[in-house]
This record gives sequence, C-alpha cells and structure tokens, in this order.
Amino acid sequence: MDTMGMSDLQISLVVIGGAVVVGVALFNWVQQRRFRRSAEEAFGHKHEDVLLEPDVSIEEGGRIEPQLGKEVLQEFQTEMSVGIAEQGIDAGEAAEFPQADATPKVAVPILAEQKAIEAGGAGGIDYIVNIQSDALITPSGLTAVLLRKFDFGKPVHWLGQRDSGASWEEITVETNEGGGGYTKLKGCLQMVDRSGPVSEVNLSEFFDMVKNFSTHMNAIADLPDIRHAHAQAVALDQFCAEVDVMVSINIISKDGGAFTGTKIRALAEASGLKLETEGAFSYRDESGAVLFSLNNFDSAPFLPDNMRTFTTHGVTFLLDVPRVKNGERVFDQMMHLAGIFSTTLGGMLVDDNRISLTDSGIVKIKQHLGSMQDMMRARNILAGGEISLRLFA
Repeated sequence: MDTMGMSDLQISLVVIGGAVVVGVALFNWVQQRRFRRSAEEAFGHKHEDVLLEPDVSIEEGGRIEPQLGKEVLQEFQTEMSVGIAEQGIDAGEAAEFPQADATPKVAVPILAEQKAIEAGGAGGIDYIVNIQSDALITPSGLTAVLLRKFDFGKPVHWLGQRDSGASWEEITVETNEGGGGYTKLKGCLQMVDRSGPVSEVNLSEFFDMVKNFSTHMNAIADLPDIRHAHAQAVALDQFCAEVDVMVSINIISKDGGAFTGTKIRALAEASGLKLETEGAFSYRDESGAVLFSLNNFDSAPFLPDNMRTFTTHGVTFLLDVPRVKNGERVFDQMMHLAGIFSTTLGGMLVDDNRISLTDSGIVKIKQHLGSMQDMMRARNILAGGEISLRLFA
C-alpha cells in the first residue's frame, strides 16, 4: 500500500509509532552515556599499577584506583566450587555449575581496641567549634544554623549538651523542633572526603557564621585558627590519597567469546550477590555493609530488565580497600568467588591491561592491601570503621 492510498489515521499511527521508537532509542542512549560517564569516573582503566609498584608517586590531592597484578603467562587456577541454590535456573545451566557448599559471608567481631580507636576519633577529621552559653540556646535560635549544613562544601553536624552533667546528643532540624534548648554546642565541619580537602574559603565562611551566631546568642565561641585547620585538612587528604585504592580483579573470556547475562546472574545470586540499582551485584555482610561488588567489565550496567539478552566480554570484582574491615580476609573471599566465576564461565583472571594474574601476583596484591590498612590503623583510622566511611565517601 502506497502513502496515497493510506488513510489519515493510518499515516498518523505510522508517524506516532516512529516517534515512540526514536524516543525509546534516544532515552536508552542517554542512560547508557550517563552510566558510562559515571563508571569511567569511578572505575577507569587508565591508572598506574600502584599495588604492584609501590614507588609510584601520587599527585597532591589526587585519587588513585590502580590496575592490579602485572604477572605474565600463568593463569590463576582454582579447584574451588560453589553450591547452586534454587534460583529458577535452567537445568542445562545448573548442570554446568560446580556443586559444593556456598561460601559463608565473613562475620568478624569488633575487637575492644578497635572500639576504643573509633571512640577516640581520628584527630583532625573535623573542624570543631565549641559554643557555651549561660542561658539556654533555644531551638528557634538554632534553626538558621542547622539549615546551613550544606553550605560549606563538606558535611556538617551539630552536637548539643543540655547541661554540664548531660550527655552529648546529635542535633538535626527534625530533632531540634520542640526541644528544650542547649547550654553547650559543638559544630563539626568535616575537612576531608573523596573530593579532596575543605577549602579555606569554606572554612572561613563557617568560622564567620559561628562567630555571628555566638554574638547574637550572647554566647562564647572557641574557634580554632583557620589556616592551621586548612593545613591539617591538606595533610590528611594527602594521607587518604595514599590508601584510597580500589582493588579490581577482572575475568575475561579465554577465546574472545561473550558471557551471557543469564549465566552471570544465576552464578552471582547462587554465590550470595544481589543485583542493586547502581547496575552492579553487591556482596554484603550480616550488617548490610558492602564487602565487594561484581561489575560489568564493559561500560554498560547490569540491569534486571536486560539480563536475559545481555552479553559481555568480562566481569570485574571490586573491593574498596579503605571502606572494608579486615580487608585481607575479604580479599580471600572475593578471590574464592572470582576463581569459581572464572572456572564456571570459562574465563581467566587478568588485570586491567588484560595481563594474566598469577598466584604470586595475587599474594603480592593481598600483602599491599594489608599494608594499606595497617597504615590506616597507625593513624587511628580503621578501614571500614565509622571514620573511614566518612572520609572515603
């Protein structure tokens, strides 16, 4: 049928249908570009091999996510296997998976000295101002200050003490409403996170706000020197850059073929990983903390709706060193699963340059991981602890 013989309704339907197809394609293209951009920022492959080359210098204020394991010509072999739970897997696929008990999640108790370190704080993570008043500082007087918590480039939290014998409690806009007021306040401006140190300008603005607030409340404020605090922030950021490492273990096909999304998902879920909204599978402990994740080696995310038709040339296990407690033990667990994935998918373990990982190379990675977490402990910053989660956010 030519267009001359088509009715107006038919022509309209054709045009609308074409517009819908173009719209869906454009939306998918935008979403893929957005994810690719964020993935490249977080897990870019163009990095120096810091874990295996400890003498690599670090640019001031920079962040590093190294490639791992430049050991050549020997594949990492494993005889480990995994139990396959009922996941709705096709019988053919399930038969391909090695059968054994699933690896239990790591459950490590917090030692007394670890609790003591966390209670003592990191010394310099926050720029802390102290405010004291003979009269109660009322909730209405505090509201304007609390509403400015996002104005200084870094997180701000406030603590209050109702009288000299009372315990300190965190104050938020919500908890402040209907409260009885406080005689002492602590304002804590975080000085470092993964985006770098707080700027001297933001420190100065926070200083001025607290000073003006104290004057208005007829209170006394103890305000640390801004330049000294900024120097502390820069030094702490430099230390954080030294230990801010993401361990990545890649599995790619031996023959250049592709891994299917159905097999990846079945194996991941049988191993205890859960597909989450960020487009990656996460392996969490009993408290909900992420131990490591499984990501697509290519740029596209793993999405629930497309896993049945999804194919990829590789997958990547990621361990965020400063955000994981007992990193060496978690690394062993991650390598256990990586070996299972490699065997089951018919792949091989490689670094970000697609160079095969050897047993000795993997041991070296683990040793460097442990040394980094030891460096953090020496600074009273426990990997995976509350302070670390703030610094490396």
